[in-house]
Amino acid sequence: MYWLIRTIILGLVAGYLASLLMKGNSSSLVGNIVIGIVGSFVGHFLFGLIGLGAYSFIGELIVAVAGACVFIYLMKRFA
Repeated sequence: MYWLIRTIILGLVAGYLASLLMKGNSSSLVGNIVIGIVGSFVGHFLFGLIGLGAYSFIGELIVAVAGACVFIYLMKRFA
């Protein structure tokens, strides 16, 4: 149960920070959570390709924000 709460909080913060960084309109609470969680998967995949990983909450947040920024960029580019 702890991991679910941690994932939702991480997704919310990452989605909100990514939407601020990408100068997009701030999504709803659920939208920020979805962007952050998808961004976390994207970030972990991309960082894994170059051999990097995150094991602390701050590290996971950085990876999730970076992935969410990439996800938002791709959404704007192809949508």
